[in-house]
Amino acid sequence: MISVDNLAVEFGNTTLFKDISFIINNKDRIALMGKNGAGKSTLLKILASVQEPTRGNISAPEGSVIAYLPQHLMVTDDNTVFEEASKAFAHIHEMENEINSLNKELETRTDYESEDYYKIIERVSTLSEHFYSIEDTNFDGEVEKVLMGLGFLREDFQRPTKEFSGGWRMRIELAKILLKKPDLILLDEPTNHLDIESIQWLENFLISSDSAVMLISHDKAFVDNITTRTIEVTMGRIYDYKVNYTSYLQLRAERREHQLKAYEEQQKMIADNMQFIERFKGTYSKTNSVQSRVKMLEKLERIEIDEIDTSHIKLKFPPAPRSGDFPVITDGITKRYGDHLVFKDASISIARGENVAFVGKNGEGKSTLVKILMQQIDHDGTLNLGHNVKIGYFAQDQAAQLDGELSIFQTIDEVAKGEIRKQIRNILGAFMFSGDDIEKKVKVLSGGERSRLAMVKLLLEPYNVLILDEPTNHLDIKTKEVLKEALLDYDGTLILVSHDRDFLDGLVSRVYEFGNKQVKEHLGGIQSFLEKKQMLNLKEIERKN
Repeated sequence: MISVDNLAVEFGNTTLFKDISFIINNKDRIALMGKNGAGKSTLLKILASVQEPTRGNISAPEGSVIAYLPQHLMVTDDNTVFEEASKAFAHIHEMENEINSLNKELETRTDYESEDYYKIIERVSTLSEHFYSIEDTNFDGEVEKVLMGLGFLREDFQRPTKEFSGGWRMRIELAKILLKKPDLILLDEPTNHLDIESIQWLENFLISSDSAVMLISHDKAFVDNITTRTIEVTMGRIYDYKVNYTSYLQLRAERREHQLKAYEEQQKMIADNMQFIERFKGTYSKTNSVQSRVKMLEKLERIEIDEIDTSHIKLKFPPAPRSGDFPVITDGITKRYGDHLVFKDASISIARGENVAFVGKNGEGKSTLVKILMQQIDHDGTLNLGHNVKIGYFAQDQAAQLDGELSIFQTIDEVAKGEIRKQIRNILGAFMFSGDDIEKKVKVLSGGERSRLAMVKLLLEPYNVLILDEPTNHLDIKTKEVLKEALLDYDGTLILVSHDRDFLDGLVSRVYEFGNKQVKEHLGGIQSFLEKKQMLNLKEIERKN
């Protein structure tokens, strides 16, 4: 059990949160929710002892292990994947060394009745009990199981970590955390760099784990599947709900409704009393009544309404110029890099106005096929783009092409046409740019901010084929809903590369699966695809048995 007591964080005159207290119980699985800037990531850092609070403290049983995965992290380049992941067990070797050292100390000491001697005995006893419970673990087997669950192949194990992208390095760090089997796992946006199969594996791992979990995530399906408790950080306070995310939304709406009613009743009472005070403040016979009401209003604790985004932005794409009946057709597309075959004989046909998803493990060729469609790389086979096709393309690296000298507002003002120009500030607000932020130069923005800005820019230009490669990685749940609604209304053709099941659900009517050097077509939406995959996996297990 980990206890958070009267925690406060202040920056100058700004209070992020104050006097918050809660307990994390064994096996709790908690979603940490709240608007951007509410203090969610700061709270995780404090729990992980990466950041100090202004006041308050965290208490945990002696020997408790808390593991933390931040949003942005790079592992060292000096080890292989297997060596880096095996660092998870370094604490076990340290534990063994401490036990041996303390036992040697007990052999040489003669102060058998002293408090220090008893403390050493207690420490040795605690460490030994923990150590001998895990001594027989097959460490190499555990490392292999977790790495493969997170998408690594056996041939990757001996490759240097420096050969992998930042996303894959994040998986190595996640593997180390899971292998430590900590008492509390803290995860800040863990699904940003995982494909659908790895996310499902992580879900199953966390659900069956003995560790408590607290996570921040914008993947609604992931949060709902894992968590059983939701802590909301809002206006410097927290609200603790013993339910998952979907149920929390309903309870929060009910809470705010009651809060609003109480606020309105209080405002009426204040207005009535102020009216009485104004009317009788010069009347001698009412002096005591007037003073009594003045004092009552001075002491009154005012009800505050929790912040909530009441503005609902409906983002509408410009009308798509009409394209041919089949904007994208490929026949027998094969792609190799030297001796490495990415996929072969990929034949797809996408009709005008159709929404399709590219899914599969990372490294199986989804983004490669997108680059072929964009005519950025060579290939074998035939690519036919239909009449009058105008492709709009979004990927994380598109953000690097923005003009760094323009402000956020200027970047969007350049492409906005007609009535939409009146809504630029609202649209930027929906994508988490507000107030004075919109005057910032692009060159000072973080990678996530640039990606969001590149997305807004793309949405305002008239394309009839949109290809979006992981568009939701830096978007919160509300912003994803704004984007999803806009895409549902889009009258062009849409190709989505995404691992976000909730985002894809109801948005695509066909799925192309990348794996085993092939591209397979699945009719139906993402839920239908996942159900089929589960059945296939069960059949494979039966065959192996």
